[in-house]
Amino acid sequence: MNKLFSFLTKNQSYIYKGFLFIIATILVIYLLPKGGQFKYNFQKGKPWQYENLYAPFSFTIKKDVTTLEKEKEDIRVNATPYFEYDPDAANEAMLRFNDLFEQTFVDSVYTTSKSRTLRLGRNIISELYEKGITNEIHPYSEEKLIYLTKGSEVEEITYAQVYKLDDLDKIVRTSVIDAKAQDTEELLQKLLARAVAPNVSFNTKLTEAAIESDIKAINPNRGIIEKGGRIIAKGEVVEGDKYQILNSLKLEYQSQVWSKSNYVWLLVGYSLLVSLVFLMLYLFLNKYRPAIFHNNTKVTFIFFNVVLMVFLTTIVVKIDAAYVYVVPLCILPLVIKAFFDPRLGLFVHVLTILLLGFVVPNSFEYMFLQIIAGIVTILTVSELYKRANLFISVGQITFIYIVGYFAFFLIQEGNVQLINWETFGYFVLCGLATLFAHPLIYLYEKVFGLVSDVSLLELSDTNSKLLKELSNKAPGTFHHSLNVANLAEAAANEVGANAMLVRVGALYHDIGKMINPTNFTENQVNSFNTHTELAPKESAKIIIAHVINGIEIARKNNLPDRVIDFIRTHHGTSLVYYFYKKEKEISGAADPEDFRYPGPIPFSKETAILMMADSVEAASKSLKDPTSTKIDAFVEKIIDVQMEQGQFLNANVTFKEIQSIKKVLKKKLNNIYHLRVEYPE
Repeated sequence: MNKLFSFLTKNQSYIYKGFLFIIATILVIYLLPKGGQFKYNFQKGKPWQYENLYAPFSFTIKKDVTTLEKEKEDIRVNATPYFEYDPDAANEAMLRFNDLFEQTFVDSVYTTSKSRTLRLGRNIISELYEKGITNEIHPYSEEKLIYLTKGSEVEEITYAQVYKLDDLDKIVRTSVIDAKAQDTEELLQKLLARAVAPNVSFNTKLTEAAIESDIKAINPNRGIIEKGGRIIAKGEVVEGDKYQILNSLKLEYQSQVWSKSNYVWLLVGYSLLVSLVFLMLYLFLNKYRPAIFHNNTKVTFIFFNVVLMVFLTTIVVKIDAAYVYVVPLCILPLVIKAFFDPRLGLFVHVLTILLLGFVVPNSFEYMFLQIIAGIVTILTVSELYKRANLFISVGQITFIYIVGYFAFFLIQEGNVQLINWETFGYFVLCGLATLFAHPLIYLYEKVFGLVSDVSLLELSDTNSKLLKELSNKAPGTFHHSLNVANLAEAAANEVGANAMLVRVGALYHDIGKMINPTNFTENQVNSFNTHTELAPKESAKIIIAHVINGIEIARKNNLPDRVIDFIRTHHGTSLVYYFYKKEKEISGAADPEDFRYPGPIPFSKETAILMMADSVEAASKSLKDPTSTKIDAFVEKIIDVQMEQGQFLNANVTFKEIQSIKKVLKKKLNNIYHLRVEYPE
């Protein structure tokens, strides 16, 4: 039991990575479409690259999307509309007319008798309501057949048989002329206009239901290919019917292969392919990015982003595959580059696209465009903390998408007449979504504890609260930190290290001196030195404490761990040599451990650079009458001693890089201590 516990403890990092590997693989397989993969790749307008293809089984030829859309449109255009007939409206209109007629008709005014006029009005009302009257306007021809629903009965009539309210005066005029009662025309027009009300209205619900029923009844097939029939010959161009037949075979193949009998084998195939992708990611990290590989948080972050992009793309494809280019896949290399480096960003991007090849339609076109866009992202997005750079890069990425899609369309269709301009809008939306990278990076920093250049830029602001406090409490230390920052930044640029990270680390590396600033020579404003009254051990303890104090202050102010690393390592495990030597002079012997910084020693190129720059800058203050020769020898001596003490053993810095760093530090110090010509009085 103890052996098992010991094994688990020693290998917990690898066990976690294995667990992460399995979980990510399962999630991606779950998100992948449940269908077999068609073993032939083909493109519209391209020759068939394989041998003659014969139907492996009988299958139906599916109609293409354009044909189906045309049939749906024809159904909508030719659909017979439904109108609702209100039977009570006729009786109500008749009663209103009778009342109005009795109140209005005067025998002495008209030659036509009252009874005849009343009868004529009633006949007009009966005629109007026989098929109904409407006040609605519809774009139907007079001969258009319509359905008139009267309760549970449906009558088929022409649209012309339904009277229009606007035609009332014309109907009255025709009726009085036929009845030779022209003198009552004006009276009847006024009375009927007030008495008659529309009783026929368009029934949207029934009409749409009938249209939907007809659309559902559309046969998606237009023929059948018998087993053994030749589908396409080698070298034949894939276009027209051939293209549609191949697509039909592909769909049928995918639906037939993903059956209960093959389910396990297909899962095994998917598992192997997805596992290979994640295995390549592990191998790359282990060989070329060991620092990231051994950091479980960073590995989790990378895997999370890969699975997130697969998830988003899968959701969009299930909703509507036409929107697949709206997914801002270029955020992935952009985010990875912001936290790590461009090469890893591109590598992760390509592996993610390989996984998405199982999900998206037209996988070759999709993969080509996304890889090109990812390369453009890596090449163009620099200094992400500058907002203008992101906008410019997004514009370039969108332009590449549009050009690439346009080129593919020309290859496949041979003209621009049928191009879908909406797709260009999707690319623009994708570009706008890519701008979400800034808030996403901020969110990732809080969740995963990572640091990007954007945060480093904010931390490098000398007007920030903590640096302002350092400037006020320990002005000498603040000035020293600025000098170290300039030296370290120049050295980092020379050897390809993260210059922004080094600069921020240098600015904060001595914040622990704020606790007792006058115990450090750079903050002493007069000749009095507090250490003259203290024992060497006590003085060394105070000096060493600034590292621990700095870590505590940094944590209270929520500085990132990557910045705190500079505070912890900037003295490594070196000795407070002045007080160590003084103790030896007083006591004759001294225990080095009483005068040693707690460490750890630098474990990255950036922390090693800071140690060199800090030691050189601090010691340079003791130089008397500095000359170029003195400065060069002085830099060589300090850094050589640090190398002899093994301070750089854990840092990934080479001898060649150390020589380059020495060269930069010498040059910078020579510039700082350059003696001006003495001006005459």
